[in-house]
Order: sequence, then C-alpha cells, then structure tokens
Amino acid sequence: MSAEQAAALEALMAEVFTGVELNLYLDTHPWDEQALMCFNRHSAQLMELKHAYEARYGPLLGFGYSPSPDKWRWNMSPWPWEMA
Repeated sequence: MSAEQAAALEALMAEVFTGVELNLYLDTHPWDEQALMCFNRHSAQLMELKHAYEARYGPLLGFGYSPSPDKWRWNMSPWPWEMA
C-alpha cells in the first residue's frame, strides 16, 4: 500500500470514528441541533472521501454498498485492512 493510499484510508477511518462518536452522543442527546449539524457535515465528508478512495483504489465494502463500475476489484490487493 502506497503512502498516499494509506493516508486516504487514515482520513476515512478518522471520519468513521468521528461519525460513530457523534452517533453515540446523539443517541443520548437527540435534541442537540449543533451535534446533529456536525454529524451531518461529517457524514457528507465521509461519503466524499469514500467515493474518492473507491474511484482510485477500489471498493471498501461489498454486498451492494460499494459498486464496482469498471471491473470486479474485490480480489485485488491490497485490501483496505491490509496496512503495511
């Protein structure tokens, strides 16, 4: 995995972490409008990063969550979890 791909994956993981934490917070504070706006902003950022990563390096998720537009790339490595 190249340094550029690793950095892109790290940025994705940071957004996922932030989204999970905000999700947990909103479970107990559902009326916090500021937290909801922050969650929505991070969700949009995550989708942008995900689409950019997948366009360059291949799908992150299977089973209908990540289309493979040009060819089936699930059998190509490195896989997202194969960190060097």
